[in-house]
Amino acid sequence: MSEQPSKLIVNTTSFVKISLSFSSAWIFLFILFFFLSCSNQKDKMKTECQFEEKYEKKIDSIIGILTLEEKVQILHGIGIFESAGIERLGIPGLKYTDGPTGVREETQQHSFSSLGLTTDSVTFFPTGTALAATWNPELALKQGEGLGMETRSRGKDILLGPGVNIIRTPVCGRTFEYFTEDPFLNSQIAVGYIRGVQSQDAGSCIKHYIANNQEFERGRVSVEMSERTFREIYLPAFRAAVENAGVMGAMGAYNKFRGEYLCHNAYLNQEILKDDLGFKGIVISDWGATHSTMKAALGGLDIEMGTRGRDYDSNYMALPLRDSVLVGKVPEEVIDDKVRRILRVIYNLEKLNNDRKQGSRNTVEISNIVYSVAAEAIVLLKNENKILPLNKKTIKSIAVIGQNATQPQSFGGFTASVKAKYEVSPLEGLKSKLGDSQIIEYAAGYEPKFKSIEGLRMPVPDNTPNEALIAEAVEKAKQNETVILFVGTNRTIESEAWDRLDIMLPFGQDELIKAVTEANPNTIVVVVAGAPCDLNIAKEKAPALLYSWYNGSEAGNAIADVLFGDVNPSGKLPFTIPVKLNDIAAHAMDAYPGKDLVVEYKEGILVGYRWFDTKDIDPLYCFGYGISYSDFEYTNLKANKKSYNENDDIELDLMVSNTSNLDGKEVVQCYIRALDSKVSRADKELKAFAKPEIPANESKNIQLKIKAKDLSYYDEEKSKWVLEPGNYEVLIGSSSRDIRLKKTISIK
Repeated sequence: MSEQPSKLIVNTTSFVKISLSFSSAWIFLFILFFFLSCSNQKDKMKTECQFEEKYEKKIDSIIGILTLEEKVQILHGIGIFESAGIERLGIPGLKYTDGPTGVREETQQHSFSSLGLTTDSVTFFPTGTALAATWNPELALKQGEGLGMETRSRGKDILLGPGVNIIRTPVCGRTFEYFTEDPFLNSQIAVGYIRGVQSQDAGSCIKHYIANNQEFERGRVSVEMSERTFREIYLPAFRAAVENAGVMGAMGAYNKFRGEYLCHNAYLNQEILKDDLGFKGIVISDWGATHSTMKAALGGLDIEMGTRGRDYDSNYMALPLRDSVLVGKVPEEVIDDKVRRILRVIYNLEKLNNDRKQGSRNTVEISNIVYSVAAEAIVLLKNENKILPLNKKTIKSIAVIGQNATQPQSFGGFTASVKAKYEVSPLEGLKSKLGDSQIIEYAAGYEPKFKSIEGLRMPVPDNTPNEALIAEAVEKAKQNETVILFVGTNRTIESEAWDRLDIMLPFGQDELIKAVTEANPNTIVVVVAGAPCDLNIAKEKAPALLYSWYNGSEAGNAIADVLFGDVNPSGKLPFTIPVKLNDIAAHAMDAYPGKDLVVEYKEGILVGYRWFDTKDIDPLYCFGYGISYSDFEYTNLKANKKSYNENDDIELDLMVSNTSNLDGKEVVQCYIRALDSKVSRADKELKAFAKPEIPANESKNIQLKIKAKDLSYYDEEKSKWVLEPGNYEVLIGSSSRDIRLKKTISIK
């Protein structure tokens, strides 16, 4: 017993040493964890609230020592894609880049002409409608992150995107660049995209503010719409970009709004965007969209971009603006506000910090993002007798037909053009998938030819069928077990600067579809396009039909994986595909493209599916439509309450079951119908959605939340949002026309 205390002391001493060692390690790990948590929290906060207050006093002090000349110098471009900083204080200017689907190649300092470099290639990201077809805001965030990485890797500060204008007419040349016909879905995709870009120390510039819904006469046409239409349909995505994503830039459009150019429009830029929405960033002009010094200065424009030469000092927002201040026509406080906004962006982009993210491009990580978006974007429209997916092990021969099987889609569309490092075509994707190209035969089927029409400054497709190419395609179709026919448009037809004349498949493709499907009934039609096309013939003749978009650098791999079942399709249409163009509201009401340079939005709030459903017009394929290789059953819809107050949350609960033997994703869509409204309302409006992945033969509980006040309409007489008391119907479905569950709730 006498030796025990001594032994105990020795062991205790050793334990204390070990404990101290572990304590030190734990303290170190705790500090490291705390640091990383703070760093992650900082990134999270930066993503959700871009502008940090800590810079404001510094910015005010800088403004106080600037000369008027220095202030004005930073309010306009000094190159095609560059605006000045403050050289005396070592504050750098801003560098901009197109576009929403990939960073533009390097151009000359004072023109849009390429520098012809071999080092400025980037990744081609899926275009706007493709991204929206995923119905997946998390993927929009990832695409934004990838775009932000590549923006920074090229030394740029501001990415000129996303484009979020409502798809009012499918013939608009920039439909492919925009997202959807619905303001809620637009907002959800835009917020994810912007947060992703800005998480990489790159700024996002949302465009084109506002109502840039056609390219025809875009530089002169004036848009006329009701205030309710403006607030309910065309403003929400811009509002969400400001309030929910802290977007750093907003680009004024070329057109006019109620008679005034967008870049001069004090109501839109100052009263709505800056005062009402609380926008703290910069309003920049589209290139060459400024027309007046005084109106631009007092109308909320912060930076004028574009010039007809190298004399940038003659820009409206350059020396003429300085002179206007000197003679008292423009208060210097107005200039100070513009400078403050520019400096706020510069500082919040970490441009003066050594730890600013430098980005990367053309990496495996970014390619994986592009593939993920592309795979979820593909919409399966028809699958008669479950002809899809194809079986890689048993298929003997395939005829791949159609120019779009090989046509690169990264280049074209003007500002949305991308110099892609690589782009996998559908034919390449299929050959890679099958491993043995000998079982694949290819035929072009049609020729992309254009013609000139007097009075039109645009390429017009020659729709005369090429009989020789069709004959070759028919022979290939007869000789092979399966046909995959790629049709659609291209980046010359769908482009900034002009609208399409119609929505028919160009180059005689309907005749090709008829001939090939007659030669081989086992024909799968894949549409490569960014906007709605007339698919009446394709739907009638082909047993399987898919929309695969301008789907980025991984487009070919994505469509191959969907066709052969490695990916279960889960895309849903972000727009309505009509039976005919005149079924679209703007065309039915003779409200496009306008008369005497004025276009009146006569359809009001009834855009897209709102028009079709309210007027009981059958579409060819409705908004939100898309099928899967899986089957889903909806049951057991519950609401947390029967009656709600304005500040309540409507919490919905339902069960979705995958009744097939294949894992799949389903977009569960929630629409609301006002039953007792005293004002004109749409038949239904999208208010929530979810995209769960549900294993085969399993069920998943889905929860959706809607703020009761989001059921409000805008009252023009009261100039405010009004939530009507009464009954509302909750509609849960797989598309806007496929409603599976209903429940009535009330608003007190």
